[in-house]
This record gives sequence, structure tokens and C-alpha cells, in this order.
Amino acid sequence: MIISIILLIVGFFLLSKGADVLVDGASALARKFNVPEIVIGLTIVACGTSAPEAAVSISSVINGASGVGVGNILGSNIANILLILGVSAMISNLYIQKNTIWYEIPFVAFISVLLMFIGWRYGTISCSSAIVLCVLFLLFLFYLFMVSKKQKDDTPAIENMSNLKMILFIILGIIALVFGAKITVNSAIAIANALSVPERIIGLTVVAFGTSLPELVTCIVAAIKKHSDIAIGNIVGSNIFNILFVLGITGLIQPIPFEHAFIIDSVWGIMATILLWIFVVNDKKLTKPKGFVFLVLYALYVVSLIK
Repeated sequence: MIISIILLIVGFFLLSKGADVLVDGASALARKFNVPEIVIGLTIVACGTSAPEAAVSISSVINGASGVGVGNILGSNIANILLILGVSAMISNLYIQKNTIWYEIPFVAFISVLLMFIGWRYGTISCSSAIVLCVLFLLFLFYLFMVSKKQKDDTPAIENMSNLKMILFIILGIIALVFGAKITVNSAIAIANALSVPERIIGLTVVAFGTSLPELVTCIVAAIKKHSDIAIGNIVGSNIFNILFVLGITGLIQPIPFEHAFIIDSVWGIMATILLWIFVVNDKKLTKPKGFVFLVLYALYVVSLIK
């Protein structure tokens, strides 16, 4: 049990560092071929933030632990809004752009409902359903690109690397993600078996929290530095990428069983998204009292899983 917990922590570390190294190497490679930085930010870097969830979900499904894979995505999305935005709002008021309120948050709600419908109607995320998710993902990338053209390109400058360093970063990043995912999934299954807890619960809580650590750190730093757009954008974008990119790609590789119990978790995710929209639609900001409500709701959600 103790060894499994240590291995789980090691797995989270490999996932986090692997994603960072892979993104750095891939971004430098794209820059070498004169790909605009804004395009790199919208594709490679954005996908990189979902790399831990993608690695864990793909590994889980391949290893027959779909409860961990789907639970990881749903749990991460719930934690992103209720826990991470709740903590961030308690640190500093988060101000939200009009596009995020009227387009991106409703889009998260839409794809969350779509995912729940697919799971309820078919009981699995099949190849055809995965294609739908991937098409929506490409449309979302196109939307981001069109929006970015109207705004100032404030994508951070990308480090120039030697060819050897780029190759090493990409290879090491992939290796870290693969091994990190394998270690995380295996240790999570071991912990679930030791505690006689369903894989779904472990995926929704422990694994989801671990793969969401990059978002948590990013949002806390952004809140401290008063960069509200980064905090909100990071969470909303992460939730979209988790559903469309991670589950879409995973479903193309192999059909993903969708347990009926996940319907309840999907409802929680939808309610959290709608509540976020209600909280910000009028004054365009997420205040400390609203953040406190989010934290209370997350605590209630975790308690509901334990009972």
C-alpha cells in the first residue's frame, strides 16, 4: 500500500515533467520550421497541458481500467472548476473576458452534455463518437485561431534549441509520459484493490487531482499575479481539451466503456459549469464568496463519492 502511494507520486511527477519537456522540445521544433508562436500556443502547448490526462486515460483503457481513464477526465473537469477556481478566487477576484462568458463556458457545458448523452445512450465511447469529439476539437482550435488573430500575440517567446537538445527533449518527454502513465495507472489500481474501492472512485479523486496539479499551480500563480485571464482560460481550455482531445483520441484507439455511475459525475460537471456561468454572467468576475461556494460544493461532491 505504502509502495503504491509512493509509486503514484512518482507517476504524477513523471507525467508533469514529461509534459513540460515534451512541450518545450516540440515548440522549439515547430519554431525551427517557422510556425508562428501563436499557432504553437494554440496547438502544441495547449495539448501539452492535457498530456497527463491523455497519457493516463489511454494507458488505463489499454490496460482494461476504463474506470480510471474516464473517471480521471470527469474528476479533473469537476476539480478544475470547483476546487481550482475556488482556491484561485479565494486568493484574488478573477475577471473574465466576454468571449469566455458567451462562447467558451457554454461550449464546455454543451460538450459535457454531449458526453453524458453518449454515455447514457450507448454505454461506450465508440470510434464514431470519438470522431465527433475530434471534429469538435478541430472546430474549437479553428475558433481559437480566429480569436487570436484579433488579439495581441502575447505568447511567451520560445527558447532556441540545438537539434540534439530538441530531439532529446521530445524523446525524454514521451518516455516520461509513457512510464509515468503506466506507473500511475498500475499504482492507482493497486490502491483501489487494497482499499476495496472501485476504480471509478480512485480515478475521480486521487488520479484526477494528480493530473490536475499543473492547472492548480498555474491558476494559483496567475491569481497571485492578478492574471485572471490566464487562470480562467487555463481551466476552461483544459476542460474542453480533456473531453474533446483526450477522450476523442483515446476512443479512436479503443472503445471506452462508460459506466452508468459516471452519469452522476457528468451531472456534477455540467452543474459546476452552469454555476460558473451564472456566477460571472452579470459582473464578469469570480469573487471570494463565490469561490467559497465552489469549495463547499467540491467537498460535498467528494463526500458523496465516499458514501
